[in-house]
Amino acid sequence: MKLGIIGLPNVGKSTLFNALTKGHAPASNYPFTTIDQNVGVAIVPDERLQRLGQILQPPKLTPTHIEFVDIAGLVKGASHGEGLGNQFLGHIRNVDAIVHVVRCFEDRNVAHTDGTVNPLRDIEVVETELMLADLEMVERRLSKTRKLLKTGQAETKKEIDLLERIQQTLEGGRPAESMSLSKTDLEHLGDLQLLTIKPQFYVSNIDEQAIAEGNNYSRTVAEHAASVQRETVNVSSKLESELTDLSPDEAREFLKSYEVTESSLEKVIKVGYRLLDLITFYTIAGENEVRAWTLKRGQKAPAAAGQVHSDMERGFIRAEMMKFEDLERYGSEHTVREHGLLAIEGKDYVVQDGDVLTIKFHAG
Repeated sequence: MKLGIIGLPNVGKSTLFNALTKGHAPASNYPFTTIDQNVGVAIVPDERLQRLGQILQPPKLTPTHIEFVDIAGLVKGASHGEGLGNQFLGHIRNVDAIVHVVRCFEDRNVAHTDGTVNPLRDIEVVETELMLADLEMVERRLSKTRKLLKTGQAETKKEIDLLERIQQTLEGGRPAESMSLSKTDLEHLGDLQLLTIKPQFYVSNIDEQAIAEGNNYSRTVAEHAASVQRETVNVSSKLESELTDLSPDEAREFLKSYEVTESSLEKVIKVGYRLLDLITFYTIAGENEVRAWTLKRGQKAPAAAGQVHSDMERGFIRAEMMKFEDLERYGSEHTVREHGLLAIEGKDYVVQDGDVLTIKFHAG
């Protein structure tokens, strides 16, 4: 699962990306420092995994992760190729959800592309370009599909009706995400890779002194986010970048000096995880390792096995399943078994968040 980080130039996207992934993407105070997309992974914060480590005492604990893509800044006219816009928009089509970074800080040393800080204007510029890019895609598909209508196929007529509805929505200045689209509608649109149908949330990048309470700019973004039913997270990219070389204990103490108890980046990762409707399950590899894995909510046990290894999905026999809550309550795998709380689940079992699985499979 990939989250794409977008926004205007000089809003702090690459700094945020580097802090999230502990990467080294170029970050400068002039536009288009990023030209090629940068890809990195961020560890998903997981208190349950730490607790499982205390209970089971394995030599190795392995967290799950989520992938972030740092996409170059969009500018007005990007949908028509301005600022290498077509290339950058193409990068966004390949992500599963969008992290829209909005500049909410003043800094004379970091130029704003429009000269002044105005979060709502900036949001409108970026989202208009996404809608215009989608509109072009929809109109192109409509033209092609209408030519097929002569065959009289009912499915072709349905697709035209759907595309016309999306066209009207986009022309009205609303994203495709705002529509009530059925599962069948979404399947029809899959290969179009519409930008405005992707889940999206805002990251208000503010100066470090305002991180605890936010500022007027970030409150404006929060109000807008609420009006369009999106989430928002306040982040100080500058502050977070200073945490990357600190130990966990040092980072906690550093954050306390700003009256913050949780890293903003942890919030970004958690919101992204939730937005993509992901869950975490765990596997026990003998006495050697407890590992966290990411899975789309609603998937079954063989799909979970496939996250570990494709051979395990092909040869899946069953899964021995314990609930994290039971392990935490009773303090050992043995006691959970004694209480009859270890379940044997087959291929139709829908994996739940917090399941601890031992997967049995045919090898080879």
